[in-house]
Amino acid sequence: MTSAQTSGSTCPPHASGDGMPRHVAIIMDGNNRWARARGLSGVRGHRAGVEAVRAVIRRAGERGVETLTLFAFSSENWRRPPAEVRALMELFLIALKREVKKLHENGIRLSVIGDRSAFSSSIQKYIVKAEALTRDNTRMHLVVAANYGGQWDITGAARRLAERAATGELDPAEIDEKALEGELCLAGDAPVDLCIRTSGEQRISNFLLWQMAYAELYFTPLLWPDFDAGAFDMALDDFRRRQRRFGMTDEQIEAQGA
Repeated sequence: MTSAQTSGSTCPPHASGDGMPRHVAIIMDGNNRWARARGLSGVRGHRAGVEAVRAVIRRAGERGVETLTLFAFSSENWRRPPAEVRALMELFLIALKREVKKLHENGIRLSVIGDRSAFSSSIQKYIVKAEALTRDNTRMHLVVAANYGGQWDITGAARRLAERAATGELDPAEIDEKALEGELCLAGDAPVDLCIRTSGEQRISNFLLWQMAYAELYFTPLLWPDFDAGAFDMALDDFRRRQRRFGMTDEQIEAQGA
């Protein structure tokens, strides 16, 4: 139960006034299967996935999405074959070098969340440069989750609060949902309204566990390289048809809209 609920108020909808989700998160799945179906290497599949990323970023900006978070590389993905991991890191570095200028020209702020310590010094350097260049952009916030895990995110937030409490900076009695949320990677962004997962899998795979507490989930059989602007529009339209209750009854929802 949240502090807002205990005080007698209700959890407000996170979507914008026109019913559009303010924050969309996407688990981009299916690059390897897309490549295998065409007799191609996994690397070719990941390259095709980059094209889908471009199309979705462009469409999200056109539709007025405030925050778009893409799950690019989970903390579990290091278990993949070494050659594939190396190729993914190379693509990540190439994207940082080539795409950031376009993001900046289009008013998009870029943030990378996750444990950066495992990345090469080159990747870490370009992440810092990209975030600095786009820091003041306001059209949309693009978040790339790389070497990220939801449990890692929450554990780190809890550790930082514990350290502050141990030094006397923070009274443990003051630790509530708001305090913990303020230590998470996406502190300051709206909670996730809509989470999309491609390739037919129906799980969230340790992605934004805290931030997706009230998210609507949308699963599509499309493999990620086939997920284009039209498919993104279908997911948004599906979201707008849903009634989000946040623990309330239908009657309470109707009364709010009266």
